Amino acid sequence: MKHPDKVAVLLGGTSAEREVSLQSGAGVLAALQRKGVDAHPFDTAELPLEELRGFDRVFIALHGRHGEDGTIQGFLELIGLPYTGPGVMASAIGMDKLRTKLLWRAAGLPVPDYALLEADTNFETVAMRLGLPLFVKPAREGSSVGISRVEKAEELPAAYAEARKHDTLVMAEAGIMGGEYTVTFLGDMALPLVKIEPNAAFYDYDAKYLRDDTRYLCPSGLSPEKERAVQEEAKRAFRVLGGKGWSRIDVLMDAAGAHYFLEINTSPGMTSHSLVPMAAKAAGINFDELVLKVLYQESDGTV
Repeated sequence: MKHPDKVAVLLGGTSAEREVSLQSGAGVLAALQRKGVDAHPFDTAELPLEELRGFDRVFIALHGRHGEDGTIQGFLELIGLPYTGPGVMASAIGMDKLRTKLLWRAAGLPVPDYALLEADTNFETVAMRLGLPLFVKPAREGSSVGISRVEKAEELPAAYAEARKHDTLVMAEAGIMGGEYTVTFLGDMALPLVKIEPNAAFYDYDAKYLRDDTRYLCPSGLSPEKERAVQEEAKRAFRVLGGKGWSRIDVLMDAAGAHYFLEINTSPGMTSHSLVPMAAKAAGINFDELVLKVLYQESDGTV
């Protein structure tokens, strides 16, 4: 089937997640072309944005800053070009883990306890309050860039210094160690949860993109009742941020089975290791169909 639109697949970009974005974009581009879409790669690090005026629609396969943080969304809004994923506000808030937590907590949604870190922070006090292990991370990066798992309080200064290389806003977060899951949204539809079991200290960049020993379970192993409860509350978390289109929310479980919302990804990965295609496959949606649904759901709000 031939589609009438000329589509730009935004990929690459200038963030720390450039390499992952190039992989995501290549997969998306190939899928669209297989589906008969007149799709073209558009690396925002190499081409002037004004050239997007020659397209009818945009698939955002950028990750991180200047692609997932509301900036490119704002430009596309100004020139009136339809694009995938949430709008300016949800994208900007979702990229900022601190603001996301503030909104979710204000809405009564469960989030891991956290603390902001600065050079003069009493790290010992932070470790006592949050408990160990804990995680130190840049507040406005993705793909686990700059994240450290901290087992001892004396490791906190080095973890802070590592995160500070990537962002001026650094946070420590309590370790919730009962399991990591993710839930994907296509419009109003929540896909089956995926459970992530890294064969490493935590689900870091290597475990996400480079290693082949990370296990992904879908079905997740949760009871149907628990999975539905997580999906429904995650849907509220999505809406609190103004989410629309598609996104992925990461969820942690504690030893007692209580869940906590970690963060939202408003331009999820679409690589061979990515979670959204796994969840879609479990729902009976193959990769090419998934990409097409993401591209066109913005036109009428449906999938």
